[in-house]
Amino acid sequence: MRTPHPLPERIPLFPLPGALLLPRARLPLQIFEPRYLQMLEDTLKSGHRMIGMIQPHEDGLAGVGCAGRVVAFSETDNNRMLIQLRAVSRFRLIEAEEGFQPYLTGRADWSGFGIDLGGTETDPEFQRGPFLERLKRFMEERELSTDWENASAAETETLINSLSMLLPLDVEEKQALLEAPTLAERRALLDGLIEYALRSGEHEERLQ
Repeated sequence: MRTPHPLPERIPLFPLPGALLLPRARLPLQIFEPRYLQMLEDTLKSGHRMIGMIQPHEDGLAGVGCAGRVVAFSETDNNRMLIQLRAVSRFRLIEAEEGFQPYLTGRADWSGFGIDLGGTETDPEFQRGPFLERLKRFMEERELSTDWENASAAETETLINSLSMLLPLDVEEKQALLEAPTLAERRALLDGLIEYALRSGEHEERLQ
């Protein structure tokens, strides 16, 4: 995928704990705070129409985020905006800046994430059957549901990135998934997190 505009040096930042955007994925958001409504208005006037999704970290922001282009938006009856971001590329945050606008902007370093601007990634070593079995146990323990037919048929990248975005994982774990350099490394990390959660659950059962 190629972005139709050069990657900007500065982008508006939307810090949101647990909200993850990954390469070639889409993220729906509901915006209602006045400062972020202003951010959206300014973004739609820009040439790139990009917003940097980034997670808060301690007293600041995480070092890596992912920028998405606003590809759809609509207004609700209660003056909220529903938008959809399509991922463009991850970025390394050089510096968060405060200006005259009520929201943060950030200086972005796009180097090192060229893989995000290419085509769909593959993972030849992915063993879908065993992975889905572990995922099913993980979701049953947490009383979660999914469309297993679509999960079985989805492209590897779509499956792994969607699960990384949607599963109830800690903020730190989601950040680690975002920073995984390749799809194969993200899949291995996600699989490890699922397996660790399953083993922790079994250990808790034995202690009861």
